[in-house]
Amino acid sequence: MESYLFKNVEAAADTLVVEGWHKPGTLTRSSGAWIHAAGTAMLEKGEHPLNCHDQWVWFAVEAGELTLRWQNNELKLQAEDTCFLPAGEHDAYLEIADQARVLWVALEGNLAPMVVRKMGALLHMPLRQGALPSQMYLAKQIVQVMVRHSGTADATYQLQHLMYGMLASHWGQPVAMDAMLSHEIAKVVDTLRANQYRDNFSLAEMAAISRMPMETFRKRFVSEVGMPPLSYVLHCKMERAKELLREEGHTVRQAGIEVGMQDPYHFSKQFKNIVGISPSAFMKQAAKPDATIRGSMKK
Repeated sequence: MESYLFKNVEAAADTLVVEGWHKPGTLTRSSGAWIHAAGTAMLEKGEHPLNCHDQWVWFAVEAGELTLRWQNNELKLQAEDTCFLPAGEHDAYLEIADQARVLWVALEGNLAPMVVRKMGALLHMPLRQGALPSQMYLAKQIVQVMVRHSGTADATYQLQHLMYGMLASHWGQPVAMDAMLSHEIAKVVDTLRANQYRDNFSLAEMAAISRMPMETFRKRFVSEVGMPPLSYVLHCKMERAKELLREEGHTVRQAGIEVGMQDPYHFSKQFKNIVGISPSAFMKQAAKPDATIRGSMKK
């Protein structure tokens, strides 16, 4: 079977590209958003052209690094970087200098663009994003389930659960690397969410909320969430800032203040380090009119 993502490439269990596709049931279709296809690939040095596709594709680098050439844009991605590949006609390819392992999840349904936006992406161009470890973990599970049950509806509810787990994890909800967060760590995560990341909680303050010694808390947090507490907080702050800039019409200064960064220069620097473009550039791209995208959201 020809690969969903790569041009002129066969996808099968004994090749470097392994994929599966989902046949959703009636109940899943009525939800408005579901997983259409998913896969993984080990890519060798060279250029790898991408197919045009009708779905938005969550794309992640699992190991190595690469350059995504998308129309006239260039996006450098390394391990645990992600982006969404927009739906529609495009001229795009991956450029690999050495070797890279990638995975992807394609979303379908009239509410799929809403899911894409909720995950902090733009609908018309790829934007580099860092993935939480729990998102990478869930995406790998999606690929495994999809390949195992390719072409059937046998795992439709499991796939929906995993998809919403990725969305919940992105928004800082208590999703652990294995099952559920412990009560102590979930209490900290819930406190951060309730605060909407306005305050700059120190490691000591978060440990106090968990009622654990600071070093014990740090190790437990990394073990359950997959990354250090302060890195997690910064990730959530930037996702909240993107929402404020795009959905609520805040200025760069206002958005920075809302996420606890009074100095707009410091906020802009942190935003660009994580998102890949400045807050003002993000606002400009997010405001671009696109009749095709608006039309697809109404279908």
